Amino acid sequence: MIFSQKHNFQTFKLLVFALSFLFIQCKENQKNAEETKKENVSENLELKTTYSDNINVPEGMVWIPGGKFIQGAVEGDEMALSHEKPAHKVAVDGFFMDETEVTNAEFKEFVEATGYKTVAERDIIWEDIKKQLPPGTPKPPDSVLQPGSLIFRKTESSVPNLYDYTQWWEWKVGANWKHPQGPGSSIEGKEDYPVVHIAYEDAAAYCEWAGRRLPTEAEWEYAARGGMDTKFAWGDDASKLSEHANTWEGEFPTENTKTDGYENKAPVKSYPPNEFGLYDTTGNVWEYTQDWYNTGYYSKLKDEGLAINPQGPDKPYNPNNPQIPEKVIKGGSFLCAASYCASYRPSARMANAMDSSQEHLGFRTVVTEEMLKEQQMKK
Repeated sequence: MIFSQKHNFQTFKLLVFALSFLFIQCKENQKNAEETKKENVSENLELKTTYSDNINVPEGMVWIPGGKFIQGAVEGDEMALSHEKPAHKVAVDGFFMDETEVTNAEFKEFVEATGYKTVAERDIIWEDIKKQLPPGTPKPPDSVLQPGSLIFRKTESSVPNLYDYTQWWEWKVGANWKHPQGPGSSIEGKEDYPVVHIAYEDAAAYCEWAGRRLPTEAEWEYAARGGMDTKFAWGDDASKLSEHANTWEGEFPTENTKTDGYENKAPVKSYPPNEFGLYDTTGNVWEYTQDWYNTGYYSKLKDEGLAINPQGPDKPYNPNNPQIPEKVIKGGSFLCAASYCASYRPSARMANAMDSSQEHLGFRTVVTEEMLKEQQMKK
């Protein structure tokens, strides 16, 4: 009897071991099959790399041929922040993209044609604002609750805490796209400068009028890289920064040496284009994408394998700013310095509240061949 019980127990242990081995082996086979399937998809994928002969390139735009790339931080990039990781494989179809950021002249044409009023020009409604603030937040004085936007101001001395951006950002009543420095300032003579003080809603309204759309984050980064897999849009040599982009040189935010020729914004096309013919994808002003900012999105894409024309996460999520939905902005600006953000790299990204506008934020548009054909059919 004792022998029988012992024998049965040993048999049971062997059975459990065998079943466990088979389960692990099945899981491994399933994983390998999934990996093989992903590799086959990647190898057999046909992306749109050219456009039809009967399509004319829209004025001021260039064709970005479809292709695959690694989105996110380049290996060994010590400037990369955690939300630029993990790097992941992406494929995008071809599309047309503005050579430059949308300019003051182009945005003025839109406003004159439609009578559009930007968010920075509209009356502020406290009841709407307080919904985005922690409960109990006191109402600011009426003198502050006036239409305006954020402008940059240099500090008089060195700033030990670069995390406190309130030291160099100022809410300026009366600041908007027509008055970038506030009342008394003007865009006269700056028609070829990028339009700024634009909220997401304003950029989307311009796109609808122009028959365009904002790029996805993947499209933007793919285009900004110009077919290169380097840290910067021009290569890996950081010493060439001033030759290729308008950024902050010197001690931020107190002194700008203007080695690149400008202290604030620069006219579009002031620096060489990238390999796709795009200007100012590095520095000058940040640019909107259509993607929600979600800190878990890159990990999700990494786990899923090759992402084909990713459209961004379904919803926003930022644990540091959970109450306010944000969009991804790319490209850096004239305020980016090695000591502060260093976002003059294609992989760099930031979050921006949809109703927030600043002096260093603009946009550019894209359009697909399908969109153009649809527009032609409606004419």
